[in-house]
Formats: sequence, structure tokens, C-alpha cells
Amino acid sequence: MEGHSVDVWDHPRLVVAVGREDWGAVLRTYRELMKVSQTRVGQRVGLAQPEVSDIERGRRRVTSLEVRQRIVDGLGVPGRLLDGRAPAAAGPVAGMRLDGAAPDTDLLDRVVGVVAGGRRVDAATLDWLDRLLAEHRRAEDVIGSRPLVDVMRQQLRTVVELHAGARGALADRVVRLAAEHAQFLAWMAQDQDDAATALAWYDRSHEWALEAGDADMAATTLNMKAHMAWSKGRATRCVRLAEASRWSAPGTSLGVQGMSAQMAARGHALGGSAADAVRLMDEAQELITRAAERPGDEPPWLYFYDENWFTLQRGMADIHLRAWQSAITRLGTGLDALPDGYRRDKTWYRSCLAHALAAAGEGPQALKVALHCLPDAAAVGRPHSWNELHTTAAVLLRRGAREGRELTAALAELD
Repeated sequence: MEGHSVDVWDHPRLVVAVGREDWGAVLRTYRELMKVSQTRVGQRVGLAQPEVSDIERGRRRVTSLEVRQRIVDGLGVPGRLLDGRAPAAAGPVAGMRLDGAAPDTDLLDRVVGVVAGGRRVDAATLDWLDRLLAEHRRAEDVIGSRPLVDVMRQQLRTVVELHAGARGALADRVVRLAAEHAQFLAWMAQDQDDAATALAWYDRSHEWALEAGDADMAATTLNMKAHMAWSKGRATRCVRLAEASRWSAPGTSLGVQGMSAQMAARGHALGGSAADAVRLMDEAQELITRAAERPGDEPPWLYFYDENWFTLQRGMADIHLRAWQSAITRLGTGLDALPDGYRRDKTWYRSCLAHALAAAGEGPQALKVALHCLPDAAAVGRPHSWNELHTTAAVLLRRGAREGRELTAALAELD
């Protein structure tokens, strides 16, 4: 039967397609759900059948605002979906290959069927969503957070809608999965220096983690709030949130405990308490070493957390303590071992290394490192890496180094 189903625009595949501005997928999915031909869809949107076919197959891109509006009006795309559409930068995510994570057709049908029809959730559906979240976390390391935000919001919406069809242990697992998605959204907002949004998502993640009985995630949200406090220069708040992550969520993994200890250490370093910072860093290192012996006991979102990552964290603490040579050594060692895939993180730690080199009076080397990471700082490192490079330029200028003027000019070209 032709005509608009009242639920068609609630279908996850259409929601995601509109959010990504993937008009080929919109046309194709709409036709499949409504069981109409390309000719009939073309009549509704003012396109010939071959044009519809070319758009669906990716042979033609919708770049004209007029054509886009004809599709929106002809198919009746609701404004609520258009208001939350993803920016054009989300394109690489839509085309990303998820090796080993892509579901077969039956599984994909089951996922969308559960959401659309309110049917019972099964473990295979949740296994796939777990793997998809893991792939998105790793994609964010490479392309940064901006292209992923709207995609992850839609994915969280799908997870939340699964709760109605879940029972018993599977219902708890859905809540736990929602907490992980909310934590990831919070991290991405934090990465973009949107503190209010990040705090709201961390609060939601913490609440869901408590509901699901997930101590590791409950503690992690407090650790990440501590990280936010550190990034804003609030040393005491950083220390107390990190401490709260330990006493308020007992029974966490060794890796999560290590993260709590090192966050408290960074807070003490920021506040100039060298003895407390060193003591807690030593404690964190012992916990991380033990955690590395049993990686299977760690939650999946700590995939990056190892001894090399900890070396980089100690280098950042050394900067606060003005231990420049130690910072240079640790940051350099950590960067050499950090995989190239961690594009955003490499950019951040290189900008920290440039800062330490500048403060140590090694102007030429500081400029070399800064210029090396400048393109990625502009592309995926705003605002944090970008701000650190401006700090490096200021340090060089205060020292009267000519490299300060060169770095300032290079930053101005990309500002």
C-alpha cells in the first residue's frame, strides 16, 4: 500500500541516512521500506528514474540545494531529523570499513527489527553493537571527534530504544552499553572544549553505570571529570574527583585504579605538590604493570591504557613540575612507541614536547617539533593541541628566541 507509514521516519536506517546527508541511502531505504519503484520515487521528488538510480548507486552526488529540497519535500522528511543532521565531515565515517565487525544481513535486519518492532533483544545484537562502538573509538583516534558526534548520537538512540525489548541480564547489558556510549559522547564534547555538554553526558553515563552495576564505568566517568578539571587548571578539583573515583566505586579493575592514581598525581603536579605527584605516579605505575599481566580483565574502553601511555602521562606531569629534561625524555620515548594510528594523541603529545623543549631553551628543536605537528593540530587537534602550540610560541617569545616569531607566524597562517 502506498503512502507514508507513520513509523517510516523512525526507522534507524533512515534516521542515520538523513543524519549523514546520504541521499542515495535515503532514496534506496525509503523505497525498500515503502515498497515503491524508482520511477514512483522519481515522480515524488521531481527526478527521472535514471537520475534516482545514479544517486542510489553513488554515481551522482546531491550537491544542489534545490535537488536536496525536492527530496526532502517529496518524501516528507521530518524536520526533527533535519535539525540534527550530521555535518558533511561525517562522510569518512559512513564509508569506513569495519573489519570483522560488519553484521551479516540477517543480523542487521534483527537489529533494526528489534528497534522498529519492539521485539526481544538477543545477545548477538548487543555483541555487534559492542564491536561497533569499539571500532568508532578507534576511528576517533585517527579522524578526531567532530565527524563522529552525530553518528554516535544516533547510535545511542538505537541502544536506548533496545531497552524496551530487553529482559533480565540483557536489560542490564543494554543500560551498560548506553553508559559506554554516553561516556564516549562526553569525551568527544570534552575534546571539542564543550565543557557543559561533556559534564551533562558524564553525569548521564555515571547514572546509567550505577544502574547497571558497572563500577569500572562509574569510576571512569569521575576520572574523566578529573581530566576536565585538570585541563581547566583546577588542581584541587582534579585531585578530589580522582580520589572519589576510588572510594565511591570499589572493586574496579587494576587499570581503572591506575587511571585514578595518575589523575590524582597530575592534579597534585598542577598544584605544585611534587612529593604527592611522584608518590601517586609510582603507585599508578605499579597498578598499570599489574594490569598489563591480565589485559582481559580490563574494560574495552581502556584499550589505549598501557605502560607507554603512562610514560606520556608522566611527561605531562613533569611539565607542571618544571622538570623539563625529564619531560623531554619521557615524551620523546612515549611518542616513539605510540602507533601512527593515534593521530590525535600523537599531535597532542608532540605539542607538549615542543613546549618542554622551548622551556628548556632548545628553541630550534622546539620549532622543528611544533612545525611537524602543525598540520594535524589544525585538522584534528583543536583546541587542545592548537592551544599548546600557542603556549610554546609564547614561551619562545619570552625567552627572546627568534623561533617564537617563526612559530607565531606559522600559527597565524592557519588560524
